[in-house]
Amino acid sequence: MRLASWNVNGLRACVRKGFTQWLESCGAAVVGVQEVRARPEQLPAEIRRCAGWHLEVVAAERPGYSGVALFSRRAPDEVRSTLGEPRFDVEGRLQMARFGPLLVVNSYFPNGNGPERDLSRIPYKLDYYRKLFAVLEPARKRGEPILVIGDFNTAHREIDLARPKQNRETSGFRPEERAELERWIRAGWIDTFREYEPGDGHYTWWSQRQGVRARNIGWRLDYVLASSGAMPFVRGTAIHPEVMGSDHCPISVELDDAIVGD
Repeated sequence: MRLASWNVNGLRACVRKGFTQWLESCGAAVVGVQEVRARPEQLPAEIRRCAGWHLEVVAAERPGYSGVALFSRRAPDEVRSTLGEPRFDVEGRLQMARFGPLLVVNSYFPNGNGPERDLSRIPYKLDYYRKLFAVLEPARKRGEPILVIGDFNTAHREIDLARPKQNRETSGFRPEERAELERWIRAGWIDTFREYEPGDGHYTWWSQRQGVRARNIGWRLDYVLASSGAMPFVRGTAIHPEVMGSDHCPISVELDDAIVGD
């Protein structure tokens, strides 16, 4: 069983760049996408009625902003899309979908930059991290299998971006942002990619400035975090930089089918 995640930077635009073809060929049973930037009725018909896929979309109240979507070969047993705080819920950043015993959390974590790129959203970003952590913590402690997938908008360590020294004051690599992600790891969440690949040079986002992606001057902002109850079912992970269509690339994790109890 494969699970994939991709910040598509606007699903309608990504469809024009080959998203549907990628979806059909990626081999995943569940695909979480972030930064949809559209209400369900605004999506192309080929996506809304994609044969063989069940689709759940959560849109932000603000038009053309944020949003997440979940494609799955089988319908989830249940889906929750709220943290119970309007300031988070209005931005359409979350889906928590259950497939048997497995909980898949598809999340588009906030960026810390404000409208003027002034770091003013960092407190909101950290509050979102902490609220989601608190919501998931009881189930994690019970040993339930949970996978948190998506764009975390934070590079955890220096090896997770090409130019750490130049970006210490940039949102996404600020000390307080890294410390919050580290808190998740210390609490028991497992960065599945780093379980298999300890080296540098592996990124999931690149600036759209010309030549940046070709030279691999990137950041690893997209993750699959596994609870201790899910990690025994993980068989491998991958980053797919060859897939174009967004400033991010997809990531994936291979799982033992038994994780969904079938």
